Amino acid sequence: MHPIDEATAVRRGEELDTTALEAWLLARLPGTHGPLRVAQFPSGFSNLTYLLTLGDLELVLRRAPRGAAARGGHDMGREHRLLSALHPVYPKAPEALAWCEDAAVIGAPFYVMRRVRGVVLRGRVPPGLALDADGFAALSDGFVRELATLHAVDPVAGGLLDFGHGEGYGRRQIEGWTQRYAAARTDDSPDLSPLSEWLAAHLPAENPALLIHNDFKYDNVLLDPETPSRILAVLDWEMATIGDPDYDLGTTLAYWAEPGDPGNLARFGTTHLPGNLDRAGVIAVYERHSGRRVGDPVFLFAYGLFKLAGIMQQIYARYRRGSTDDPRFAGLVHLVRDCGDLAQRAIARDRISALGD
Repeated sequence: MHPIDEATAVRRGEELDTTALEAWLLARLPGTHGPLRVAQFPSGFSNLTYLLTLGDLELVLRRAPRGAAARGGHDMGREHRLLSALHPVYPKAPEALAWCEDAAVIGAPFYVMRRVRGVVLRGRVPPGLALDADGFAALSDGFVRELATLHAVDPVAGGLLDFGHGEGYGRRQIEGWTQRYAAARTDDSPDLSPLSEWLAAHLPAENPALLIHNDFKYDNVLLDPETPSRILAVLDWEMATIGDPDYDLGTTLAYWAEPGDPGNLARFGTTHLPGNLDRAGVIAVYERHSGRRVGDPVFLFAYGLFKLAGIMQQIYARYRRGSTDDPRFAGLVHLVRDCGDLAQRAIARDRISALGD
């Protein structure tokens, strides 16, 4: 049996009105029939993702989390429009099928897309998946090459230019995440102003704006269970935009834990397992396959960690406000602190790899 990513029972408080949803789907997807069955993909800290089985058709539904208040975030309509434009020119983006802006159906706007069956790597290698050190060597290389391939998509030919404003992207990112972190701070969160000030003072020269994913990590790709180094689909396009591709790489680096990294960030992924590239190797493979030089890796890594800290702090603030009671969020403030500490360590040592000594 292959470890296909499977949904489980819907979490308490995140149930959907299946009667209203089934009626809405049947009216908009010709040739479909019920009954509708609903399960929920159990991981992910942001948007809620459900598996819908409508007769013999498998769909995925995405909606914003309850209590979400991040300005400009969780825009399911934008994500649906982007996928609709992107899928024809980049087939590894899922095929969006329908969009609903009427919150009365399930309590929030949502969209549905066709399901792609595959394996998702989260905190461990799923049982039954043949992924040893050699497999991780092939996967990590192919994963970075996929990011370079994504950056090679022509945003003009794909009709994607309206999804971002490329000029000044880096400065807007630093200013934006500084403001968002300040707005989400709680009484137990760390002061990251020294990090944000360092980033603002060390902005590199801009690169030409391209399509960027902004959350490119192992658990946002679907792998072939027969050949796990082969990527079948790229998921979670919520933050995709037109911007500087170096910052996309920086986000990937922030998620890319190495053996010996201090703190607890490694428990969220598998990049620290034997066979994977280290972060310096990620840069080298990306440069080789993109055909361009990357800016200061330390800046990009520190930026990615600052952004990741901001994302987790926003989620943690929702938990502290009582907007969600998901127990996974209770300890996120410790990971926010780990992000800040690791960024400062990279800056002090002027390198992005071998930071655990």
